[in-house]
Amino acid sequence: MHAFPHLSAVDWLALAIFFACWGGYAWFSEHSARGAGGLIRTSQRYRLEWAYRMLERDVRVTDSTLIGNLMTSVSFYANTTIYIIAGLVAALGAADRLLGVAADLPFAGPGSRELLEIKLMLVLGSFVFAYFKFTWSLRQFNLLSILVGAAPTGHPDDPGIAAYARRVAGANSLAGDDFNRGIRAYYFGLAGAGWLLHPLILALTALVVCIVLFRRDYRSSALAVLREDS
Repeated sequence: MHAFPHLSAVDWLALAIFFACWGGYAWFSEHSARGAGGLIRTSQRYRLEWAYRMLERDVRVTDSTLIGNLMTSVSFYANTTIYIIAGLVAALGAADRLLGVAADLPFAGPGSRELLEIKLMLVLGSFVFAYFKFTWSLRQFNLLSILVGAAPTGHPDDPGIAAYARRVAGANSLAGDDFNRGIRAYYFGLAGAGWLLHPLILALTALVVCIVLFRRDYRSSALAVLREDS
């Protein structure tokens, strides 16, 4: 709290833009009606199709392999995030030396140890958030593995099979959504590093990240492939 008086009006404005971009885009892509046609919610429909096909198969080695591949990706990001967090904590301990280096960077204005620490805390907080999302995603993929192991076999017209397919797809979607939130935190964590140079760079990079995410979720070739049949 003692660092807050060191923040200027430009810093507060940049922070407001940063959190508005992050929270606003998360709400738009996950909950708004206009964001329903994006990559995130389009892929959820394919998860339901996957669940139906899985329940029709007697041998589910392929499904187990696919879930294992998903868990490997999540584990990689979770492990990487730990190293990033450790590096940022070490940077907080060397704030005095970093302050001298930052003073020589272009666009860097006058600063203090307290101001540098709160800037690093923004980046650190972003990656801590990502770590929690990745580990929760990993636990949900474990639950998905249990559901696949306990899954019955039957035709999609069977009400019990259809309900179980929705349960499997729901667990898959929840795990995938948290993984997407962790990836989004990576993007905005990198944007938060722009504050080390100048608050306007923080605001600009947050806007750029928002545009990049929008283009990938709503204007990408991957989305066009998924929506090709429809």
